[in-house]
Amino acid sequence: MIIFRYLAKEIIFTLLAVSGVLLLIFMSGTFVRYLGEAAAGDISPGALLAIMGYRLPGFLELILPLGTFIGVMLAYGRLYVESEMVVLSACGLSQRRLLAYTLLAASPVILAVSVLGLYLSPKGVAAVEEIFAEQKARGEFDLLQPEQFQPLNKGQGTFYTSAISKDKQDLSGVFIADVNPKTLLTHSESSVIRSDSGQQWFNEEFQRRYFVLGEGKRYAGVAGMADFQELNFESFGQLMQEQIGQYRVKYRVEAEPTLDLFGATEPIRIAGLQWRISLPVLVIVVCLLAVPLSRTNPRQGRYLGMIPAILLYIIYLVALNAARDQVKLGKLDPLLGLWIVHLVFFSIALLLFNWGNLRRWIRHTLTSKKVEQAHA
Repeated sequence: MIIFRYLAKEIIFTLLAVSGVLLLIFMSGTFVRYLGEAAAGDISPGALLAIMGYRLPGFLELILPLGTFIGVMLAYGRLYVESEMVVLSACGLSQRRLLAYTLLAASPVILAVSVLGLYLSPKGVAAVEEIFAEQKARGEFDLLQPEQFQPLNKGQGTFYTSAISKDKQDLSGVFIADVNPKTLLTHSESSVIRSDSGQQWFNEEFQRRYFVLGEGKRYAGVAGMADFQELNFESFGQLMQEQIGQYRVKYRVEAEPTLDLFGATEPIRIAGLQWRISLPVLVIVVCLLAVPLSRTNPRQGRYLGMIPAILLYIIYLVALNAARDQVKLGKLDPLLGLWIVHLVFFSIALLLFNWGNLRRWIRHTLTSKKVEQAHA
C-alpha cells in the first residue's frame, strides 16, 4: 500500500497539472473566439460565462484521457531516470503489479470521464445550443449596452445610446450611423441620425417591430460630395424585423441523452453512443500504453520517449474520429465501429507490455535452433 500510495500520488499530481494546463489552453482559445462574436454583436456578453460553463464537461472528457496518458508517462519517466523504478523492481514490484496500480490510480479518472461523457457533456451541449438559438432569435437592439458603440447590419452601421431602460424599450441620446451598400459607382451613401429619445414598438396586427425615434435630425449623402441632405423630424420610424418567430434548437446527436441512444438504429446515433462509451475505454487503453512506453534509460532522459508516445496517442484519437465518421455515413459496420480501433491499440499495448519477454523468447528460440543445428 505504501508503494501504491506513492505511485498514485505521482500520477494524480502530474495528471492534474497537465490537465489544468491543457484545459487553460483549450478554454482560452474558445473564449477568445466567443469574445470576438460578442464584440461583433452576434451573442450577448452576459451569455459568455454560461456558454463556457456548459462547454466545460465537453473539454474535460477529451482532456482527461490525454492528461492521464502524459501524467503516467512523466511520472514513471522520472522514476526511471532517477533509478527509483529500479529500486521498486528490486523490492518485488513486477510490471504486472505496476500496471494494476496504474489502473487503480486512474480509476477516479475513468469514473469521471464516464460521468462527463454519458451525462454531463450531452446536457451541456443541449444547453449551449439553446443559448445560441435564443441569441439568434434576438434582434440587434436586444444586445445593446448603454454608452457603447454597437455594430449593426453586420458592421455596416453603428448605434450608440447614452441610456437605456431595463426592458430595453426606451432609449435616450440616440446616435445612428449607417452606410448603404446599394449605391451607384463606387461611392457609399452615408446617413447619420441624432435623436434625444427612441422607443421599440411592436405591431401586434402585422407582427412587425419598429424602432421609433423622437425629435431629431438626419443627415444623408455621399462622402466627399457637397450634396448632403438635412432632415428635421418630430418622429422617425424604422422597420427592424419583418417577423418575430419562435427559435428552434438545432438537433445534434451530441446533445441527446445517452439513454435515448440505446436501441437506436440510425447510424449517426449509433456512432454517438459508441463515442461516449469509447471515452472511458480510451483511458484504460492509454494507461496500458503508457506503462511500457514510459520505460526510459536514465542516460537518455525522460522526455525522449514523449514524442513517439504523443504521436501514437494522436493516431489513436484520429483513428477513433475516422471510425466514428464512417459509422455515421453507414460505411462501417456498427458491430465493428469504434471497437475495432480500441482492439488494435489494445493489441499494440499488450505487444509493448510483453516486448521484453517476447524478445527473450525469440532469442531463446533462435539460440536453441543454432545449438540443434550445431549438434546435427
